[in-house]
Amino acid sequence: MSEPEVLFDRIGHAGVMTLNRPKALNALNHGMVLAMADQLERWAGDDAVRHVIVRGTGDRAFCAGGDIRKIYDQGMAGDPTRARFFADEYRLNVRIKRFPKPYIALIDGIVMGGGVGVSVHGSHRVGTERTTFAMPETGIGFFPDVGGSWFLPRMPQETGMMAALSAGRLKQADALWTGILTHGIASTDMEALASALTETDAVDEVIAGFSRRHDAGAAPIAARAPRIAEIFGRASVAEILEALDELAGAAGDPDADWAQGLADTIRAKSPTSVMLAFQQLRRGAELDFEACMRLEYRILSHILQGADFYEGVRAVIVDKDNAPRWSPTHLADVTEADILAHFERPESGDLDV
Repeated sequence: MSEPEVLFDRIGHAGVMTLNRPKALNALNHGMVLAMADQLERWAGDDAVRHVIVRGTGDRAFCAGGDIRKIYDQGMAGDPTRARFFADEYRLNVRIKRFPKPYIALIDGIVMGGGVGVSVHGSHRVGTERTTFAMPETGIGFFPDVGGSWFLPRMPQETGMMAALSAGRLKQADALWTGILTHGIASTDMEALASALTETDAVDEVIAGFSRRHDAGAAPIAARAPRIAEIFGRASVAEILEALDELAGAAGDPDADWAQGLADTIRAKSPTSVMLAFQQLRRGAELDFEACMRLEYRILSHILQGADFYEGVRAVIVDKDNAPRWSPTHLADVTEADILAHFERPESGDLDV
């Protein structure tokens, strides 16, 4: 008999959730999402559980996202239930955000997409030097969901907007500086920290003790933050790209290559996804968490009826030719009406959270 895909244990004072799909980089599927939500509800009312720890098996990833290949297959088969996974995943994100006890994500390795959703909304996000954070959705014709509407616009100096549009990756120091992580530790201390957390109620003190032993170093993103804020704080994607192009053409500017690379990267993503992400983050900055999740479900419901998501998954995961054929092909061809339609209430109704 195979092991469960997510393990639940009560060890000392802690409820421990372990994502257990190491060959799939601990990607979330529907069964895992439902099981985690149910277990969190049980632990919320269990006085013997003082806090919750979530971690992943294997040495490569905490969680590399959701099982989007399954959603792709459902879409190709015309399965009308394919939005259910996301509805339940978004409800799980809300449960984590509102969990009444410390919720501690121990992140060692890749944390992307759905993995961000089951970590970043917790009270404590502890990452090692092997942490790689990203919301890569614009590269597969999707959008930065699982609460991206909430946390990305609240990252400092428009770094969240940059990460969303470019699907950029952050390592440990940058993740700490932007608030994705609350603490940094060495990977060699992860097991000792996990063990110590099961033996005490003093969560903050224990984590701080391990954190003080580790120097994550300076955050590269910090030095460039004022320039990021000036460029990515502009009023449209077109203006952002215009600013990047201008900087890329500035002879002798040390950020010229950086700007050129970003501009090229953004233009290679799904034009619809890039335009959606921009609008999503601007709206999310003004909403509470539950409203952000309802907004994301609206976007999701429309995206699953479109073409770019399935084309993006085909190019990156199915055929792996990395040559998606986006529709529309260019950012200039995406109309305001196209984007606004994604924010309309779906026929199935809004997400109940």
